[in-house]
Amino acid sequence: MARIYPLFSSSSGNAHFIGTPSGGVLIDAGVSYKRLVAALRLNGIEPEAVRAIFITHDHSDHINGLRVFSKCCKAPVYATFGTLSYLRNQGILDRGIEREIGDEGVEAGGFFVTAFRTPHDAPGSVGYRIHTPDGKSCAVCTDLGHVTEEIDRRISGCDLVLIESNYDEDMLKNGPYPYPLKKRIASPTGHLSNADSAREVRRLIESGTRRIVLGHLSRENNTPAVAERTLLDILGADFRRNVDYMLSVAPVETSGLSISF
Repeated sequence: MARIYPLFSSSSGNAHFIGTPSGGVLIDAGVSYKRLVAALRLNGIEPEAVRAIFITHDHSDHINGLRVFSKCCKAPVYATFGTLSYLRNQGILDRGIEREIGDEGVEAGGFFVTAFRTPHDAPGSVGYRIHTPDGKSCAVCTDLGHVTEEIDRRISGCDLVLIESNYDEDMLKNGPYPYPLKKRIASPTGHLSNADSAREVRRLIESGTRRIVLGHLSRENNTPAVAERTLLDILGADFRRNVDYMLSVAPVETSGLSISF
């Protein structure tokens, strides 16, 4: 049975492993090699179990550990043309390990992965849908200013979706960030608010998704309790937690949490 391991999830660093200790794929490598390896091993996973690395976009909290980790584990790195161009220009990737992911998707270590465009202020930004060897599917969908029709279509019907719930609108408005940064976060190419995330989660549950993971929460403009409360308020009495769906919040850093699907 495949699992998702939310290793790191915040503006300080992001990495998620999908698979089992015998093998799987890594989505993003946004922390140092040392911290990433320690997080994998805390979950009983050796670095050699990473069959491929998929990068969502080129912001530092998604690629900080990529250069060293990809060199040491010798796994191919997949991303869009725009993201690969940046990684090459910055000298982050060794020649020969990069692979462009197109509309048709790729097979890696028994997993089939497709990409979908996300509206974020980075060229070639995408989320990923992962089909596991046992016939299940999950999606990692973070760093998006709004939910497009394509995103809704590409993540609908997944068994599990990890979706961004980045900020509470009131906390962002009244918080310490300078106005230009607040404007960027709340823009259509910034991040997804708790309320917008919750509305998409409602649609996902209606389409058959039963496991929801809220991810990429801001440490300054959100809390797990606030994100959960917003979701529960929007779902109302129509859906029962732990009956109609299961809800988790991805931790800033793993303590050994994994979720089967």
